[in-house]
Amino acid sequence: MEGEWRLLEPVSYENLTVFPVVSSSRYDTSAFLTLEEGLSHGEVVVREQGAEVLVRNRGERDSTVRNYGGPSVNQLVLINHSKRPLLLLAGELVSGGKQDRIIAKDRIVAPGSEPLPLDVFCVEHGRWSSGSQFNQTKIIVHPSVREQAAVTKSQTEVWSSVAGGTAASSPAPGRPMTAAQAPRVSADALRGVMSSEAPTQSYAKIYESKYVGTSVDTLVEEIERRFGRETRGLKGERVVGVVVAYGGEVAWSDIFASGELFEAYWGKLIRSYAVEAVARPTLREKASVEDAREFLIRVGGNEQTESEPGVYRWRETKRGKLSQIELEALEPKVITVHRLVLRRTS
Repeated sequence: MEGEWRLLEPVSYENLTVFPVVSSSRYDTSAFLTLEEGLSHGEVVVREQGAEVLVRNRGERDSTVRNYGGPSVNQLVLINHSKRPLLLLAGELVSGGKQDRIIAKDRIVAPGSEPLPLDVFCVEHGRWSSGSQFNQTKIIVHPSVREQAAVTKSQTEVWSSVAGGTAASSPAPGRPMTAAQAPRVSADALRGVMSSEAPTQSYAKIYESKYVGTSVDTLVEEIERRFGRETRGLKGERVVGVVVAYGGEVAWSDIFASGELFEAYWGKLIRSYAVEAVARPTLREKASVEDAREFLIRVGGNEQTESEPGVYRWRETKRGKLSQIELEALEPKVITVHRLVLRRTS
């Protein structure tokens, strides 16, 4: 697919730069249901293990109540009641239950499938109480947390990145950070927010707090304004993704099979990139188009794959500090629905 993509001019504000990725290819992704849409319409149900789950029996009008194991920090139960395949992205947050959780990895859930044991990570360290039901949020956690879930696969590192803001390293030795280069939101400031506004260390409460959220809102508004201006008036092409840089370092990319899918996630993604930016040093260097273009080229190296016949194939490839994760839908034809490339911080 990389030959189908083209980079537009970068959109920058402070230490965040976003390179729009456009394509003239057309892939029909209208069949896919997003998690936010499915939860908000009641077509998708997420519950704690051990909670009673209402299951609609195939080909029958009645339903049965089932119970699946006991509560687990790193596993929930998901049911897709809809007639559409459900798309899940690593880092999407579901709120409620005994703790807020994030999806552990990209995958597709077949329509009308049996209750699915769903791998997750906790992003609310200080709570294990209350109900079993989960609700949709408009949150994808920021790249440092997504990396620890999708690549490192470590609950401890997920918690560390939530509390610390970023897993990115400081400037190189010999180049001490000046006061002007310090992050707008430091780890100390995050600890203060957790003490005063988010005692359970809830991701949503930390990063939507008055102190942190105001800095993030300013960055989001300015990037969105400039992004809209740069991508306005495209002829025969659609924006299908972005490559993201912090200071002079290209660090991340999210690219989708269609402009429609990108638009469905863009509001959540831009906020996640902005959260990462306010936690990183405010270095003023700008990444080059040549550096960004590397994130459009297929990563070759060691591969791991996972699949469900007739539904999806997940593939992770690592080379050096780069990791590439591709999610392919297998029906009705094979298409790469989402492609993530990141520069690992560890």
